[in-house]
Amino acid sequence: MNNDLRLIVMDNISELGDKVKKHLNDMNNNNEDYIIKIINDRFNNGEGKVTIKGSVREKDLYIISDVGNYSITYKLHGHDTYMSPDEHFQDIKRVISATSGHAYKITVIMPLLYQSRQHKRKGRESLDCALALQELERLGVNNIITVDAHDPNIVNAIPNIAFDNFYPTSFILDDLLEEMDDDNLIVISPDIGAMERARYYADRLKCDVGLFYKRRDLTKVINGKNPIVEHAYMGSSIDGRDAIVVDDMISSGASMLEVAKLLKEKGARNVYLVSSFALFTEGVECFAKAYKEGHFVKLFTTNLSFVPENIKKEPWYHEVDLSILIAQIINTLNKKESLEKYF
Repeated sequence: MNNDLRLIVMDNISELGDKVKKHLNDMNNNNEDYIIKIINDRFNNGEGKVTIKGSVREKDLYIISDVGNYSITYKLHGHDTYMSPDEHFQDIKRVISATSGHAYKITVIMPLLYQSRQHKRKGRESLDCALALQELERLGVNNIITVDAHDPNIVNAIPNIAFDNFYPTSFILDDLLEEMDDDNLIVISPDIGAMERARYYADRLKCDVGLFYKRRDLTKVINGKNPIVEHAYMGSSIDGRDAIVVDDMISSGASMLEVAKLLKEKGARNVYLVSSFALFTEGVECFAKAYKEGHFVKLFTTNLSFVPENIKKEPWYHEVDLSILIAQIINTLNKKESLEKYF
């Protein structure tokens, strides 16, 4: 079936896309150029269009995009403007539209799921993630692939098409255990929402799990969230143990770094931070400062979403390559085999 396989790699994830193509070549022992090139144009008023420069007729098509990439710019009325997740998602829809219904099957791969942080409604709020998934379904997408969705229950928004959510845990643990001793460990959830993820890490490592509870000031809203007043710890003793703090994404990092500091105050031997996606929305100065003060040893994250090159060179940063997982998923789907072993 691999002669029908084609990739459309958006320019926001080109480095990962090239690695995925090479893995596919190795898996299938060929030199096939699976990537179909596209031209992504912008008019000066900000409107855009996509042109596909190759045949997609009867192809098994995989569109790969990093909607969190904040390094892509375009000219808007003469000014350099950075693309937002909304614009990246709009470009995915443009690609689907440009196929004109000729593809045999369309799979959209968004490792960082678009609008995943707005996955549920409180009061009169928008329900953006569900709306986006339903829009892809209406456009004719057959399958949606993501990694470590903020809330896997978002699958309920699209019960009639395939939605597959994979986890980077095994790959991260392989790299993590090369850096640390695997005795006297404890896995820490920085909040209630990350508890299931932390428990899974703890089960794999056969160690205890602890939890920090975020007490928030519900009378205020800052940057769309109620500010945190206190982190209260629940769990067994930290003293003399290596602590692994796990979450699906780091935004500003303030919450995770506060937890790391508290763990050191409670006697943790070493603190390691683990996150599937490191967004660094407010820069990295706080990470550099916390590292220098000994609050944590290293941050482990994946290459599934954009991180600037200068951050990758920091001594506290460790990138886990997940390109092989994406290639395995694509290759398995194309051959119409079971994905069970990759979940």
